[in-house]
Amino acid sequence: MDRQIITLFQKYINEQCTQGELEEVFAILKNGLYPLEWQKVIDDEAEDVLSSGKESKLSVQEVNDIYAGIAARLKSGKQIQKLWPRIVAVAAAVALIVSGVYFFNYRNDQTDAGLSSASIHDAKPGKVGATLTLADGKKIRLDDVANGELASEAGVSISKSADGQLVYEIKAGKADPARINTLSTAKGETYKVRLPDGSLVYLNAASSLTYAASLNERGKRIVKLSGEGYFEIAKDKVHPFVVKTAGQEVEVLGTHFNVNAYSDEVAVKTTLLEGAVQVSSGTVRQVLKPGFQAVNDGRSIRTAKVNTEDVVDWKEGDFYFENVDFRSVMRKISRWYDVELVYDSSVPNTIKSNGVISRNNDLSAVLKLIERSGQVHFRIEGKKVFITK
Repeated sequence: MDRQIITLFQKYINEQCTQGELEEVFAILKNGLYPLEWQKVIDDEAEDVLSSGKESKLSVQEVNDIYAGIAARLKSGKQIQKLWPRIVAVAAAVALIVSGVYFFNYRNDQTDAGLSSASIHDAKPGKVGATLTLADGKKIRLDDVANGELASEAGVSISKSADGQLVYEIKAGKADPARINTLSTAKGETYKVRLPDGSLVYLNAASSLTYAASLNERGKRIVKLSGEGYFEIAKDKVHPFVVKTAGQEVEVLGTHFNVNAYSDEVAVKTTLLEGAVQVSSGTVRQVLKPGFQAVNDGRSIRTAKVNTEDVVDWKEGDFYFENVDFRSVMRKISRWYDVELVYDSSVPNTIKSNGVISRNNDLSAVLKLIERSGQVHFRIEGKKVFITK
């Protein structure tokens, strides 16, 4: 075993790491390196904790969740010893970084104080749900209706599958391209639709997708997106697939990509996971390679290689941020928990965030984890989250 790495991990546990050492620890664990050394540190801590007789505030479920995160991220395949509620906060901190739920730039004199006691309200995480608006204006709440066929429009059958997915299928004859549908999610909702060509679209919170029920318009498969969507496009060399957003078009033949076009973001971001896409705005065109992102601010389109985990985190059920703008992180949280953010003037615009947090947590749990950075503090009052330095 590498004694130097073990010492580094132990320094983290004792809150003695410098900023550089913290980043080294996070990089090692994120990449699945030194699993035996990390296992030894965890086992040693567990033994100390269990022999101390100290009680933890963590529930059995919370402990199980933490250690499930460890098992999922370590590549050794070795089973992690489960600890039950008799575990102190420092051992929980060890587990939290492995599951990605740790924020850098903490202060060495940081306390474990949680949210303000004034935070008597909380918000549950979002859920699967959406509204389908048919061509005749009829609105259907998809989380309220039973599975099965919902409507039939000019040769196109629209149904809800057993797994809660909206499915379009062209039955017979020529479908009418004038029959326009809109699938929309509110804040705190997400939904998935299978279009007539077999393409899958995942809609994030506060988003909408508008399309012809037949999908085909003048030889192209065209959809209009506001908000954010992840696309898995069925291959069709004859009929290009086009995603239109405000001031931009993305054209593909068959690929996987993500488009973030929220109106409260400063740019439209298109990220390619596999295949190829062409991003165009006016006369400007860019062709993306997998792992690259196009950022369109309305004046130009810049491309750069990015960490795609940070982009499609919402689809995987997480908030994932690697050295990203804190306020953009909070906008994600605001949409998912349907809350308003109120910043104190003391909060700088330069804060960066690092970590992975499950979107299945209640809002207070997410905010408590962010507070561990020592950079900001939160107070929940009704549907508002107050943020102070």
